Amino acid sequence: MATASTLRSPAPARTHQEGSRALPIGKAGYWLSGSLAVVAAVAAASTAFIPGVLRGTAVMNGSARGTALVVLLVAVPALVFAMWSAARGSARAQIVWLGAVGYILYNSVLFLFMSPFNNLFLVYVAMMSLAIWSAAMVIRGLGVESFRVRFSPKLPVRGIAVYLLAIVALNFLAWMRAVVPGVLSTSSPAFLDGTGMTTSALYVQDLAFWLPLIAVAAVWLWRRKAWGYVLAGTMLVTYEIEAIGVAVDQWMGHAADPASTVAFAAAVPMFALIFVIGLVPLAFYLRNLDSGPARDRSAR
Repeated sequence: MATASTLRSPAPARTHQEGSRALPIGKAGYWLSGSLAVVAAVAAASTAFIPGVLRGTAVMNGSARGTALVVLLVAVPALVFAMWSAARGSARAQIVWLGAVGYILYNSVLFLFMSPFNNLFLVYVAMMSLAIWSAAMVIRGLGVESFRVRFSPKLPVRGIAVYLLAIVALNFLAWMRAVVPGVLSTSSPAFLDGTGMTTSALYVQDLAFWLPLIAVAAVWLWRRKAWGYVLAGTMLVTYEIEAIGVAVDQWMGHAADPASTVAFAAAVPMFALIFVIGLVPLAFYLRNLDSGPARDRSAR
């Protein structure tokens, strides 16, 4: 039976470490993302190393192998490490987790629609499906509203938002430069020459989904909305890995067919520079995460 003194005693204070821990992702998120890591590794290794599995043009095959290597050596390890760190309570790891899933999802679409049908079709489908459901389950367990108070007021939200909007604007202008002449022409557009494709899944998904998503993330971050913090960080991680991916796929595509106008060796240093520039807003974002009012209150 509780005594009066027991009833009057305050509840134990939460420790600094307990208050600063991110909300845990549910088991479904770990199972789905763990399965995604395995399937993506199998798909990437098979694409990169099994001779004859790709049936496209030389330059597109070389480019696909380059992308596969980045999935295998960068995205999958980043995903696995982020899952491990997230299980230990890291909010930063949860954002890296989502960013790695976003990169795998982005490129699963390219494997499916920019490579001719091949023996890995079902593996690519599984990769895409698991990436979609992984993202959904991670976001569901993330506690999006909690992220706004996990950031320091010193986070340069407007600077990061402007950077993201610049990505949207530059990509949009680059794609329109290729798409508009094709739309106005009665013949096959020049950007399809040497690819063996009838259209570009790259332009489709960027213009229909990814660029609008980044723009919305930037606007919401500017307004300090919780979803803006989560989506902006996710896109920063995704496009950092993508910068590595484009540099590698351009290098390997050019090496496979130096005469092709589809892949350029000159693009390698350009995207390496884009990667370095992108480290700045990402560093500010991660540095200011888990140093906001919620953490300060737990310390007090």
